[in-house]
Amino acid sequence: MASVGPSTASTQPALPSGPAVFKTIPYAFILPEILCGTWVWILVAATSVSLPLLQGWVMYVSLTSCLISLLLLLSYLLGLHRNSENWKVLDSLYHGATAILYMSAAVLQANATITSELGANSPLYYQLNTAASFFAFLTAFLYILHAFSIYYQ
Repeated sequence: MASVGPSTASTQPALPSGPAVFKTIPYAFILPEILCGTWVWILVAATSVSLPLLQGWVMYVSLTSCLISLLLLLSYLLGLHRNSENWKVLDSLYHGATAILYMSAAVLQANATITSELGANSPLYYQLNTAASFFAFLTAFLYILHAFSIYYQ
């Protein structure tokens, strides 16, 4: 007869709190997401915003995502999650949805970059829009990495 040992419930890794957030994948992506997203809206704001409908969406997505990611980072740093599995679901849903929104914003910013090539002050605004497009795609990639990395923990 086989002896019955203690129950072997699957143990999930603990959610990081405090400075451990910066050392744990995918939570270490939050700070680069915030920094790159901040660059997006600073660079777009530095242009003449010749296409307000397109670049307005870029500004909305980047600013909103930056603020929500900052709140999420602060909640991880302060340990507000209390190691609840619901936070992983919230984190995954937020980063997945934001990745989609950021990809749409990056494509619109790339379109604004192409149209700004022929406008007045074209060298300066074209360079600013090009940098904003680069950071928008980089930020979208970071959000995608974060969203998928949660599943592979």
